[in-house]
Amino acid sequence: MVSDEKLFLIKRNLQEILSEEILTEKPKNEKIKIYWGTAPTGRIHVAYYVPLLKIRDFLIAGCDVKILLADIHAMLDNLKSKFEVVGFRTQYYENCIKAMLANIGVDSENSSFGKIIFIKGSDFQTSSKYVMDLYKLSSITTERDGKKAGTEVVKQVSNPLLSSLIYPLMQALDEEYLDVDAQFGGVDQRKIFTFAMKYLPQLGFKKRAHLMNPMIPGLNSEKMSSSDKYSKIDMLETKENIEKNIRKCFCEEGNKETGLLYLIRHIIYPIFEIKNLKVEIFIKSLNKKNFYEKYQELENDFVEKIIHPQDLKKSVAEMVEIIVGPVRKEMGEFQELIQNAYGSE
Repeated sequence: MVSDEKLFLIKRNLQEILSEEILTEKPKNEKIKIYWGTAPTGRIHVAYYVPLLKIRDFLIAGCDVKILLADIHAMLDNLKSKFEVVGFRTQYYENCIKAMLANIGVDSENSSFGKIIFIKGSDFQTSSKYVMDLYKLSSITTERDGKKAGTEVVKQVSNPLLSSLIYPLMQALDEEYLDVDAQFGGVDQRKIFTFAMKYLPQLGFKKRAHLMNPMIPGLNSEKMSSSDKYSKIDMLETKENIEKNIRKCFCEEGNKETGLLYLIRHIIYPIFEIKNLKVEIFIKSLNKKNFYEKYQELENDFVEKIIHPQDLKKSVAEMVEIIVGPVRKEMGEFQELIQNAYGSE
């Protein structure tokens, strides 16, 4: 049985877990194996720290983590990444994710806890065995279930491409081919996760657990998205642009429904704790900085209008720069790769 301490780390800050017993009943002398997949499409933004902070927890708990760089999925999703650039984008994602992990104290090359491995989807998804299993899975999947599984993940268009149906089938099948106990992702992946739980056992494969983190709202939209530059803070953004983007975001006095508070709660507080930094907001009307040990204290002061939106925006921009700055510097050596991957985007 997994120890309570390890289970606490695995479950901390998750929004939902499906089939938790698969993890709790794992023999104590066997490592839990988890995979997280990301499709190399748009440029990586600061909300990627939500899953990466969780991956840090998994590693500290002694889990082995596989990070799938899902290059084929990036093309299947309405050609968000075209064939000519997907290779460059995959390299960029791996380098940027490694830099982001290093920024929160995780050495992806030599973790002292669990093991972390980067795997490219096309390295195994084109094998004859995988393709045959994909055919088998497609032969028992209804069009309704295939379409439903991808609704919150694959881009929805009026005349869907056939690739949008293949996408969720492959994501489910990856659980078997990556040989894991659990798949981890955002709550937007839930329908793919339940699809995998229903259909993989029909092929004779074991059912996996599924771990889900909350989604972070964008600055001016439902969720922070790589494909919407106005909703996100790019991990390579300049200090000036971080300030500019945050100045423009929706933040109404006393209204806690702002992406900035989610950013503070789910990203700034956890990272500042790792870095032994204090969360401080300069209150202009009081002409002083207030230190907030706990997130709820900060939220309460904002709701009670002690913190003005402009105070919040200015302080958040400064704290985000502390997080983004080291990664931007580390990625400076990959300018040619980034140019090949994204051009002038």
